[in-house]
Amino acid sequence: MPSLLVADDHPLFRAALRQAAADAVADTRIHEADTLDGVLATLDAEPGIDLVLLDLHMPGNHGLAGLAAIRAQHPGVAVVVVSANDDPRVVRRALDHGAAGYLPKSAGLDELRDAIRAVLACEQWLPPSLRATVSRTHSDRGDADLAARLASLSPQQFRVLALVAQGLLNKQIADRLDVQERTVKAHLTAIFERLGVRNRTQAGVVLRELELSDPSRQIEG
Repeated sequence: MPSLLVADDHPLFRAALRQAAADAVADTRIHEADTLDGVLATLDAEPGIDLVLLDLHMPGNHGLAGLAAIRAQHPGVAVVVVSANDDPRVVRRALDHGAAGYLPKSAGLDELRDAIRAVLACEQWLPPSLRATVSRTHSDRGDADLAARLASLSPQQFRVLALVAQGLLNKQIADRLDVQERTVKAHLTAIFERLGVRNRTQAGVVLRELELSDPSRQIEG
């Protein structure tokens, strides 16, 4: 029985995704989350989840950082990015960082169902309207290198990196992760080496490079 996690902070859109998932695959178990912390907590508690439908701009997620966190901490889980942003360069970046598919929020229910079925069948999925332009959009060398460096981190190292980016000190990180402070320092040494940075400030900047503006909020403003 497939198990999905619908991750979006808008209840109506979350309901639409849930209905599309139920229609796409019979007997699907569906979980919901409305923050990135909720997504990661659900994945920790429910190891059988096969697919996450991830809103790029839900609370706690600022672009591709949430995707990178899921891929680092739960590499066996497929992720379809859901966003109002249909810029081919953003789509290409999401694919480079491990997304199994990309779904504009303007997509209809048929496309929602097609995306879910395709990714559960281990296929990559893009909406027909974006396939040609995305195929012509080349990966940015720096972004592809960043994706590879982040992918080299262990799940715990990525957790440490995320907390460093939030400005937490080593002792605070140790308390949050329930480990000893010297363990955090060892992780930081490995993180600096794998990311090619010299200090925690530079390490935090690496994650901030994944931030993206939210088109819907730009329109509202």
